[in-house]
Amino acid sequence: MSTIRTRIAPSPTGFLHIGTARTALFNYLFAKKYGGTFVLRIEDTDIERSEKKFEKDIFEGLKWLGINADESPENKGLYGPYRQSERTQDYSRAIRKLLVEEKAFYCFHTEQELEQEKDELMAAKKPILHVCEYRTLDRKEAEMLTQTKPNFIIRFKTPIGRMISFNDLIRGEVAFESDLLGDFSIAKRVDAALYNLAVVVDDEAMKISHVIRGEDHIANTPKQMLLIEALGFSLPMYAHLPLILGKDRSKLSKRHGATSIIEYREIGYLPEALFNFMALLGWNSGTAQEIFSRDELISQFSLEKVQKSGAIFDVTKLDWMNGEYIRKMPIEELTRLCMPYLTKAHFIHTQSNDYVEHVIALEQPRLKKLSEITEKVDYFFKESAYDKELLRWKAITDDEIRESLNMAINLLQENQEKNITEIERIFLEQASVMGDRGKFLWPLRVALTGKKNSPGPFEIIHILGIKEAIERLIRAINA
Repeated sequence: MSTIRTRIAPSPTGFLHIGTARTALFNYLFAKKYGGTFVLRIEDTDIERSEKKFEKDIFEGLKWLGINADESPENKGLYGPYRQSERTQDYSRAIRKLLVEEKAFYCFHTEQELEQEKDELMAAKKPILHVCEYRTLDRKEAEMLTQTKPNFIIRFKTPIGRMISFNDLIRGEVAFESDLLGDFSIAKRVDAALYNLAVVVDDEAMKISHVIRGEDHIANTPKQMLLIEALGFSLPMYAHLPLILGKDRSKLSKRHGATSIIEYREIGYLPEALFNFMALLGWNSGTAQEIFSRDELISQFSLEKVQKSGAIFDVTKLDWMNGEYIRKMPIEELTRLCMPYLTKAHFIHTQSNDYVEHVIALEQPRLKKLSEITEKVDYFFKESAYDKELLRWKAITDDEIRESLNMAINLLQENQEKNITEIERIFLEQASVMGDRGKFLWPLRVALTGKKNSPGPFEIIHILGIKEAIERLIRAINA
């Protein structure tokens, strides 16, 4: 295979979302699989909507995920510039070439005329396209008209009666009739290129070999192929990825979960887990394996195994996968990542790092997202407030609750020199004597945590210490 150069070309008009990140990932995996180059290009020609904060978010999100570009605005290479706003002269040169060779023309229709034409076509249930009467106007006459009719646009003179086909590396043969494209717009002015023209010039200048993008761009492909042909450029290979859908099979949106990559980070997903999860949105290794390292994904990835149908975004599966990565993480690293959440909740005061590590290690097997840590371990850092009814096991009376808690206090006081394993054995023996383990152990655990669900009481006592455990039992009795 010849030199591979892929690219992701987001527009800085919004935050980096899961769809763009998944496309970036597939481009990255494909390039790395074949020892190629992955390029990040910023398409910022929409001056009104482009903002630096969005560009910064794109850089930050991709960097956090570990999808590092070999060439980008931050890591310049031989084929820059890497922002469209810095390549306007190249676009102007291409537009002038098309005008001079009469492959493009000035269109002087007003917006009102075009809107009326669109309405009439819709009413007649005909394809919405514009075959422009100005396509045959003499170029010199058209140039003169631009002086008196400045609100023109520039259109490509689409050839009539052509069949435009290409081999999509995911979908196979795809064909379009040129007569269904119309004379599409390529620029507002000679110095203001529109998307289809700009992207073709960019890909040629950057020597992009493979254009891997979402299936919503399929309709743009024949237009871009015609422009490539008219400009004498090299034709890249195309691959169109399936859209990402919610579990209800509608287009992925905010209601299906966070859509900004940085939001996923703030919620407490790990970049390795999201990287792994996104790789499975439309691609399958052909095996039952679901947890992949970065190197495994690079070595096994292929466009042949990318599906054609929509990829379902299942946040339940993402949570499971994130939990798998959390469980494999060294406790020191997990503690470091959890600390910002504990600090923000004002839990960390004088506790030692060992204490915090023990607390987090206790919940490590149960965590799905880092942000859950504050709710799960709050009772280790503050006095719990809870309804006293939570202490009640089945239908036991208040007196029975007090008796159970007093028994637990006595056992802790009598055996405080013993290790936690011995203490657990003694408590379990007492629970067996009582005939109903829940009657003894349920009030004990709730009194320690204030929660309906939590780890076992002996793991908690081991971290809290006997003294603090007794104090909590006394508070529960007083309640």
